[in-house]
Amino acid sequence: MYTTVERELELRLVLSPERSIPVPARLTYRSDDPFAVHIAFHIGSEHPVNWTFARELLVEGVFRPCGHGDVRVWPTKVEGRSVVLMALSSPDGDALLEAPAAQVSAWLERTLRVVPPGSEAERLGIDDGLAELLAPLMADDLYLRDPWPSDESSSDER
Repeated sequence: MYTTVERELELRLVLSPERSIPVPARLTYRSDDPFAVHIAFHIGSEHPVNWTFARELLVEGVFRPCGHGDVRVWPTKVEGRSVVLMALSSPDGDALLEAPAAQVSAWLERTLRVVPPGSEAERLGIDDGLAELLAPLMADDLYLRDPWPSDESSSDER
């Protein structure tokens, strides 16, 4: 069983320094995918645009600039409001999104209570899965035996 933490919020797609448009979005975190955050942008099309990236990146980006490549996140102020900017790049294009810092931070705090930082790997059960996968089976005893016993006769048989 896993826990899901969701939050609907309105982001702003920054088109220029003077112009932005609202973009409804849903932040989703699942304890069975503990390293990732999922963001679905509802842009008026039949299907939302989905992005997945490291929760750690968003947590750090609330406090200081971080990331490189496809996802970069940093805090700033816009007209006196604290916001988190997310720069997303893909082969289809680039987007700069502005999110209210207080709402993102509150949602992140909820995810951190569900799966505290540093305990993500435990949630995946990798160690248990590997132990089960590598555990010897009864059939292994048969497999490991020499299928062709030595042809050498003992000295008593001569």
